[in-house]
Amino acid sequence: MGFGSYDESEQKDNNVDADDSDGVAVHENDHDGSVSFETEASTSDLVDKLGEMKDDE
Repeated sequence: MGFGSYDESEQKDNNVDADDSDGVAVHENDHDGSVSFETEASTSDLVDKLGEMKDDE
């Protein structure tokens, strides 16, 4: 039993005419920087909150 029909005529020409300029530049919007914030919550409070958020899923 096969996985579907196999047409050899579709497999003959694998040439793809693709324009490289249409590609996605994955590093086009890279940013170097930092993020910081201040909170009065303790690490324990934050871990508990994370656990609550995971339980809500």
